[in-house]
Amino acid sequence: MSNNNNMICDLETGVCGVAEEEEMEVIDFNQPKKSVNLYYVTDPICSHCWAIEPNLRRFVEQYGDYFNFHTVMGGLLEKWHDGPIDPANGIYKPADVAGHWREVGEYSRMPIDGSLMIDNPVQSSYPPSRVFKVIQKNHSDALAFEYLRRAREELFAFNQNISDTSVLIEIVNKLGLNGEAIVNEAKQPIGQQLLNEDFALTRSLGARGFPTIIMINEENKGVKIVGGRPFEYYVDGLKKALNVEELQPKQQPALSTLLEKEKLLFSKEIEVMYDVEKSAINTFIEKELTPGSFQVKELLGELYFTSTK
Repeated sequence: MSNNNNMICDLETGVCGVAEEEEMEVIDFNQPKKSVNLYYVTDPICSHCWAIEPNLRRFVEQYGDYFNFHTVMGGLLEKWHDGPIDPANGIYKPADVAGHWREVGEYSRMPIDGSLMIDNPVQSSYPPSRVFKVIQKNHSDALAFEYLRRAREELFAFNQNISDTSVLIEIVNKLGLNGEAIVNEAKQPIGQQLLNEDFALTRSLGARGFPTIIMINEENKGVKIVGGRPFEYYVDGLKKALNVEELQPKQQPALSTLLEKEKLLFSKEIEVMYDVEKSAINTFIEKELTPGSFQVKELLGELYFTSTK
């Protein structure tokens, strides 16, 4: 039988329901102080960085009030040369990347085509990285981060060479910016100068692989997380950096709001954000989104959803 004690109104305390011990208390409704700096060391052509997008997005959405988020370019590939690039993973030439990327995509369910690394390989990750830095300098961190997402979509999902000037210009134009001006500025000495500053920061943070997430607290102590990890791993790292047992996450945004902001989401990203099973994704979408507000397509066996707004 249900307990109806909450329906009892106490004449002495004047409370309907469970009476608190204190008659008056001070409540702080301010946002938590951002006492942690989070550095996300990454690269536009890092496949494992693409793979952690679902977990990283949810972490930032729900716990971003606790930290200042900084994206740092790490410089994964300056250029191809005759020697081994990544012998541990069997990567000596561009074509060797294709199978590795496809494997990462299948494992993470963030699809990667990868065939361009055989037909029209990315020659360097520096050009898209320099564009990121110029957008960050001239506009905002948020717009630069959106550019990074669009660049990765074009590279991994849609097989576009993001070291190519025309591809970069088109990506930046779609952000509502002057793509030609920004890409041209990125080719000037200032572009490499900005990138070198990130490389110096990467070295000072002790980051040698991508992705690396480093959280540093006010005592200049912190937590370093290398490689793609589950969502809970980042939450635990933040607790350690803050030296607390519990954190109060924000409610996830409504899917309609998130999709309108992000423009494109893969099924895996929605599943992680809202704790939805893969088998239930269509039911969830029908419940959360109004007909006509989105389109659904398939890529390499994975569904993805785009906003029509």
